[in-house]
Amino acid sequence: MSAAAEFGDPGARATVPSMPNAHSHAFQRALRGRAERPGGADQDDFWTWRTEMFRLAEALDPTTMRQVAYETYSEMRGAGYGVVGEFHYVHHQPDGTPYAEPNAMALAVAEAAVEVGLPIVLLPAAYHRGGWSDGSDVPPASGQRRFCDPDVDAFLERVEALRAFAASVPGVSVGVAAHSVRAVPRGWLEAIASYSDRHGIVRHVHACEQRRELAECQAEHGCSPIELLADAGFLGPRTSVIHGIHVSADDVSMLAGTGTTVVSCPTTEGNLGDGYLPAMAYAQAGVPLAIGSDSQVRIDPFEEARELETGSRRERQLRTGLLAAVQDLWAELCRNGYASLGLDPELAAQRVVAIDLEHPDLRGIDAMDLPLALVTCASAGVVLSS
Repeated sequence: MSAAAEFGDPGARATVPSMPNAHSHAFQRALRGRAERPGGADQDDFWTWRTEMFRLAEALDPTTMRQVAYETYSEMRGAGYGVVGEFHYVHHQPDGTPYAEPNAMALAVAEAAVEVGLPIVLLPAAYHRGGWSDGSDVPPASGQRRFCDPDVDAFLERVEALRAFAASVPGVSVGVAAHSVRAVPRGWLEAIASYSDRHGIVRHVHACEQRRELAECQAEHGCSPIELLADAGFLGPRTSVIHGIHVSADDVSMLAGTGTTVVSCPTTEGNLGDGYLPAMAYAQAGVPLAIGSDSQVRIDPFEEARELETGSRRERQLRTGLLAAVQDLWAELCRNGYASLGLDPELAAQRVVAIDLEHPDLRGIDAMDLPLALVTCASAGVVLSS
């Protein structure tokens, strides 16, 4: 980090690395407020929230998808994010029929990011089913049909087309994702991992966010989601597991041993009541951690970092959390975020954002404490417009 003026000077500023947003669902910004309406007292949870998300997703078309993505990415850029990984799964028309341009929705998202000037890594996500029960796939619900492809080859064909598009568009690149172990069978995980390895692109997957997800995976596969991903060849240094909250010690060891990154989305995980990330268990095992804004309930990388840090302190009920283990947690999250998106971690030193040292969040801190203040005191309000 480099200060552009002395602390305490009028107009003092510094430059710090802009944070990679390693996990975003841009369209979910439109759920703000409406998703908080009472949903059934003590029965309101992730699964009831998901119903409202399906309702929103069903109403989108390429025009409205582009508009909400533009609004989301504009907010991200102003908040200090320097690149976004867009985990995209709203693929087809509401009844599941492909658009005339099969990637119309993904292209709308990419065009919005380009217009805003925010580099984007598109992560098209495979989705095939509503789950698994009693020995067979559960058909997708009405709100899920537009997410789904009939087979993994059809999905990967669209990924190929997106990669061809991105090759000639500055600021756009493409990875690949499996939505979750609920949404695709094992064979899809194997095929996606193989495709990722052949083409040298990153792969992402939601896993271990909810206990019901673990129970369903155990029923279908006889193991945890992390064990399934490992056995399917999905884990590895190109892989990011999103959430990774409900994990065993063996799961943590597998993630560490394969060089897999875990992307935490603390404001979303708190909003959905998912639980706490075992951050210190990951840190002690050497699992890289990155952050994302996920459902966009808040778009503020400083808040995500602070939630991650305070959660790590609550984990052990001590003030020695991640920040005690990693002296410059902000810079570490930046490096890991770039790597998660298949970008050079050294970009963390090159892509910077200017911050106001006279903002109330930072006014009066010592220069040597700026890296500490970024993840404990600051907010997106300190970011100066570019």
